[in-house]
Parts: sequence; structure tokens; C-alpha cells
Amino acid sequence: MRLAINGWFWNSPATGSGQYTRQLVEGLVDLDPDLQIILIVPRDEGEQVEPEALDLPASCVLHRVPSSRSNLGKVRFEQVTFPQACARVDADIIHVPYWGPPARSPVPMVVTIHDVIPLVLRGPAGGYRGGLLQRLYTALVSASARGATLVLTDSEASRQDILSHLGLPRRRVWAIPLAAGDHYVPEPAPHDAAVRAAYRLPDRYMLYLGGFDRRKNLAMVLATCRWTGPAIGDACPLVIAGRLPDQDTPFTPDPRRLMRETNVPHRFVHFSGFVEEEHKPALYRGAVAFIFPSRYEGFGLPPLEALACGTPVVGSEAASLPEIIGDAGILLPPDDAQGMAGALIQLATDERLRAEMSRRALAQAGRFSWERTAKATLTAYADAQR
Repeated sequence: MRLAINGWFWNSPATGSGQYTRQLVEGLVDLDPDLQIILIVPRDEGEQVEPEALDLPASCVLHRVPSSRSNLGKVRFEQVTFPQACARVDADIIHVPYWGPPARSPVPMVVTIHDVIPLVLRGPAGGYRGGLLQRLYTALVSASARGATLVLTDSEASRQDILSHLGLPRRRVWAIPLAAGDHYVPEPAPHDAAVRAAYRLPDRYMLYLGGFDRRKNLAMVLATCRWTGPAIGDACPLVIAGRLPDQDTPFTPDPRRLMRETNVPHRFVHFSGFVEEEHKPALYRGAVAFIFPSRYEGFGLPPLEALACGTPVVGSEAASLPEIIGDAGILLPPDDAQGMAGALIQLATDERLRAEMSRRALAQAGRFSWERTAKATLTAYADAQR
């Protein structure tokens, strides 16, 4: 089988789509050495990146095509350049690993739609639908996805959203879960203490690590400090990790403003700033608990990463999170700040409970692996060719 993969995000490993593409390709290579993978990657005019810098598995074939990195260039790559390249390389099947399929494909096409946030979160507060150009792009890729042979997504919750909003036949939409990277493990690494010291973290802390847009629900994260602060705040403060928003807007509220509005004393909260990908396991491993009260996730990778490190999760019972966290965490309505605070206090003060939840965390994380993701994806390719 000659498989052509859209590699637009291959060289952007910090993005979710980039991580997914790389982990999937590596899993496929390990699983089926006879599978011929052709990664079709855009190349800006004058770009000097050497093929070795793309870190492509040795058995994969790199096919680079001229393309602008502008928004218009991305659309042209997806709709014209990529399918033309697939025909030139004589692909048997193509896979677009993000929501950007071409309207026409020369061969059976598999598309991964991680979520349909622009269609699900359409409220008047705005942000997720975007401006006119973003809405036109969403309409284009929505229509194009309806022509896919198969659509893959990361969770059953996302599958139901895709069925509801795109109107696809049920058999053409498959839920194939993702996994945490291999470096998310419970065993401490030699550099863990040095990493945590570099971010000026206390000896004991509760952790939030993730995005800062509205659906992430940072107001509830900070609201828990009304109860955790007086109870354990000095001994076990809240660490908010990640690059803070460049602008304080309704779509990306600055958590420092939210903290002031909630009257949370500074000593109860520590902002770590941007965290390098390779440093995240050390932060998870050092945390007493991980809090993640998101209102909507297509999959929810941060809580799974925390579980893989043996860190108990306190999260919301919204969207895909119950599928990911299972009984390895304490799930509550996304607006129940007092309930989440109570769970955090319990985990910080009851070592027996924390040990049991840590055991469950590792068992739950063990249900997910990139090998399983790759196996299920190979099955999808075979089905698409029937």
C-alpha cells in the first residue's frame, strides 16, 4: 500500500496536529514495514531546510512541493497542490491528519477531524467561529470532509459532534483515541528537580497546564483557591503553567486579571510561564494533583499526560473528558469550583487516597498507546480501500 500523508504540520511539532502526525507516522512505520509512506510537505520559495532537519523516519519518502506559508497558500496546498502531488506519486490512499481535506481526491481519502469546535461553540461571545475568512474556510473543509471515504476522530464525544454537525453516515466516522508520548512516565528522571527549580516551583503544588482560551475555564481553576488557599494554599499552592495570553480579551482572558477579580492572594498562585515540551513530564510528576475543568475537549491530552505520570486528575465531566480520565480522576460539573476545591484538598491531605488515585491513573493511561492508535488507523485504511 502506498500511503500519501499531508505533511503541512510535520515541521510544527509543538502543535497538536504536528504531534499527531509525527506519532502516527512513527507508529505506522514500527507496525508495518511494508507500508510505503510518502510525506508530502510544503516548501517555501527560498527555504533552506535540509531533509535531515525534518526528522523523517528512514523508511518514509519525502516529497516536497512549492507552497506559500500564508493562509491563502495553505488553502491552495490543501485543495490543489496536495491532491496533485498524490496523483504524481501514484498513491493508493491518502490521509489528511487534520481538518483540511481537499474537495476532490484522486484515490480513497481518510481525514482526521480532531474536533469541530467552530461548529459546536458558536455562541455570541465569538472567538471560535472566527471572522469571515475563518468561517468561509470552515464551510469549505466541512463540505470537503463530506466527500471523505472515512473520517477519523479522537473520541466518541467528538464522533457524535461530527455526526450531528456534518451529517455523515455513522459507519464513515471512526473514533480512534490518541495517546500520551513515551516520555510521560511516573518514574522520576535525574533532571526533574533541576527542571522544577528552573520554573521556581515549590516543593508541593497543584498544577494546571494547558491553553487559556475561554473553554479552558481558567476562572474555575482560580475560583478553587477561595477554598484551597485558606486550607492548604501556603503549603501546596496552585501552579498555572504555560505562556499567558498576549492580550486580555473575552476569548483569551488573562488569568492574572481573573485572580485579582476573585480576590485570590498572590501567595496562593504561581505562574510558571512557557514550558518546554521536554520539561512537561517533570512538572506533572511533581504535582500533587492536576486540575482541568475544561468545558469542551475533542480529546484532552493534558489530563492523559498527567495520568501517564501517575498524577491524579480533578476535571470536568464535559465532552470527551470522562472517556479519557475514567475512574482515574474526580469528575465534576465544570462550574463546581467548590467541589473541585474539596477534591484537591483531599488529594493534598490524604496520602492513602492520593496513592489509590495514582494507581488508577497509571492503569487508565495504560489503556492508550500510539501502537493501538496506529493499528486502528491501519484497519481504517484497509476499510477505506474496499
